[in-house]
Amino acid sequence: MSDTHRNSHNAFRKMGIVTIVAVYLLILVGGIVRSTGAGMGCPDWPQCFGSWVPPTDVAQLPANYQEIYKDRGYADVEFNVYKTWTEYINRLIGVLIGIFIFLTLLLSVPYLKTDKTVFFLSLVSFILVGFQGWLGSVVVATNLAPWMVTVHMLVAIVLVFLLIYTVARSFTGKITLATIEGKSRINKILYFLLASSVLQIVLGTQVREAIDEIAASLSGNGRDTWIEQLGLGFYIHRSLSSLILAAHLYLLYLLKRNTIKNPVITKYTVALVSIVLLEILAGMGMAYLGIPAFLQPIHLLLAVAAIGIQFVLLLFINYDVVFVKSAAKTFNQAYSYK
Repeated sequence: MSDTHRNSHNAFRKMGIVTIVAVYLLILVGGIVRSTGAGMGCPDWPQCFGSWVPPTDVAQLPANYQEIYKDRGYADVEFNVYKTWTEYINRLIGVLIGIFIFLTLLLSVPYLKTDKTVFFLSLVSFILVGFQGWLGSVVVATNLAPWMVTVHMLVAIVLVFLLIYTVARSFTGKITLATIEGKSRINKILYFLLASSVLQIVLGTQVREAIDEIAASLSGNGRDTWIEQLGLGFYIHRSLSSLILAAHLYLLYLLKRNTIKNPVITKYTVALVSIVLLEILAGMGMAYLGIPAFLQPIHLLLAVAAIGIQFVLLLFINYDVVFVKSAAKTFNQAYSYK
């Protein structure tokens, strides 16, 4: 491979990794928006109170702004500069990610000569982030309709998966394969963990919606009573976490026993189990400490981080099938790697 192509591929990988990290940052900020009740801090989209630069004082708004935005929940709500700017910063980070993914797409062009799939997956990612931006406008237009918030979160997870796969594929020929026995059982555990973790996030968003309703009915008071007013969904969510933890511990045992000469996979699994433990501790903290706002986005971020590592492990374990057989043949016909 020429130095030009090698450098361009390295630039793509670095930009792809930066973009993945930025998406996780957006998920964290989105969680902060949700936990602080700032989701409707800007009642319109893409502008905020009809301006590209949000107001910093209620005096900058029309006197009848509550009437103007009453269908967005402002009939009896006072302007809150902190909530407005929290939501606006969330939007700015979303725009930044759009720029990052566009740069990733541009940097993927050289792969048209080596592995076209990398380019087309980058293109799909760029289209998907545009779709995600549109979904954000629908979330605002529907005044944070619960089902739209859940769909918005699920699309973010799909985007994370797509970016991880694309960047991982760009490393074809650069990664040493692990020798793993008992792949079938390990794959089943990972598929179970991916499915159950996504289910946990969906259940978690429903629990969060129930909490919002309880908080609104009590005018934000009596935090220590919110948990006991939750329904069956919360108890399923809490109970499933124990099963997921047990499955992760079993996965760690299987990988330590069956992975030969590749400690990277074991390290990823240890990190995964640690993240799941922290996620459970954050959930317990919310349950027993009156649902402190700062723990909510941390709980969500840890959940999505766990799913990301689960997906990475699935790709690593099946690297020879997922990448080598599907990509390396074309890739290596044109270039050879050291």
